[in-house]
Amino acid sequence: MKLMKTEDAVGQVLCHDITQIIKDKSKGPVFRKGHVITEEDIPVLLRVGKEHIYIWEKDETRLHENEAAEILRQLCQNAHMSATAPSEGKIELKAEEDGLFLVDQERLFALNSLGEMMIATRHGGFAVKKGDTLAGMRIIPLVIEKEKMEAAKQLAGDKPLLQLLPFHSLKVGVVTTGSEVFHHRIQDTFTPVIEEKLRAFGATVTMHVILDDKHEDITRNIQTMLAEGVDMVLCTGGMSVDPDDRTPLAIKNTGARIVSYGAPVLPGAMFLLAYSEDGRPIAGLPGCVMYAKKTIFDLALPYLAAKQPITAAQLAAYGNGGLCLNCPVCTFPNCGFGK
Repeated sequence: MKLMKTEDAVGQVLCHDITQIIKDKSKGPVFRKGHVITEEDIPVLLRVGKEHIYIWEKDETRLHENEAAEILRQLCQNAHMSATAPSEGKIELKAEEDGLFLVDQERLFALNSLGEMMIATRHGGFAVKKGDTLAGMRIIPLVIEKEKMEAAKQLAGDKPLLQLLPFHSLKVGVVTTGSEVFHHRIQDTFTPVIEEKLRAFGATVTMHVILDDKHEDITRNIQTMLAEGVDMVLCTGGMSVDPDDRTPLAIKNTGARIVSYGAPVLPGAMFLLAYSEDGRPIAGLPGCVMYAKKTIFDLALPYLAAKQPITAAQLAAYGNGGLCLNCPVCTFPNCGFGK
């Protein structure tokens, strides 16, 4: 770049966008990078406070901010994402589908630690809607050494830092347990809650049974639902350590692989997650899912809906941020729960 007095810059090429801010009205580039300055532009440049401007001098060792931002985009963008055009050196990524947004936190931290460049994302591990902004990126200076951007490429590797996994139209089986519901002593108010939460992710309850607390019956019905082709089985009730609560035993007896019985999340400590031999999830939902605003199920459901396996380590990590504060007005996921 070469710094020039604005009045002397007629015929020169701008090497960066010139921003104009009009209070309460607009903020944006009045001239863009690559614009050839004319005599008529001089008063406009002076009005936005540019008595001196940088013009482009070709240097084979450096990249302009837009070119560098394009490299950062390539390191981040994955399927089901779209990118905005560079504006003032910044590029944003948008969701093209509803889905689960994931961030490789270690590589993102390492890249941001290089200095002179930045990538900011929304929290990974949560659902996003089509059109949502996922990330923004730019370099800090107007130009940057090519060597530094090559270092960023090497650090990022071949796999994009971000993922967007679309939700699937899952068929779900629900096994409602409890003698009080089975014998019609109380109404089943759990299943409608589950159905409403599933609808938000495009999933549908296609099989539903209400059973007593006999673990053999629960096991048999879970196996029947899997044989009938459901994508996931949710068991409601019977998840505590009371002698009559046999759902965890019933799930274990299906032969499923137990990922975890219990999670460091409140509400939701008695959550159970297992996977059948062919990888379909079987979950035991504690009673709090029926009445609490947000629980462990709201943290796990985006992963289940995107068919993304949940690990024991992931559940254990929820301990930091796993306490719902039960705010009078719930703003989840725009809060600290699960983060």
